[in-house]
Amino acid sequence: MDKALFSVKILDPAQHDLEDIALLYLMLAGPESAERITDKILDAIDRLTQFPLSSPYIRDSELRRMEYHYLIVERYIVIYRLLKDTVFIYHIFDGRSDYINLFRNELENS
Repeated sequence: MDKALFSVKILDPAQHDLEDIALLYLMLAGPESAERITDKILDAIDRLTQFPLSSPYIRDSELRRMEYHYLIVERYIVIYRLLKDTVFIYHIFDGRSDYINLFRNELENS
């Protein structure tokens, strides 16, 4: 791959989300499954170093104004924002959850 144009910072909540996802897959389907899903998520996040604006803005007017994007990886939603030359990964939610309200509530309480 070409040299990265942007850096990526996975924030603590997103790192914990990724670890929880890996643990769930480990318990349900074994280590290969856990490795596969985490690799898919990390590979998708890594592509943001080249194309950070390739994913749409999140479908919420307030979060869209704050320029949050979402990236779909299988059943997971990666919420991120590009600030200057860094992509900040905020959370990784199960797409079946009410991730928009969960994220908005977290922002309001932080």
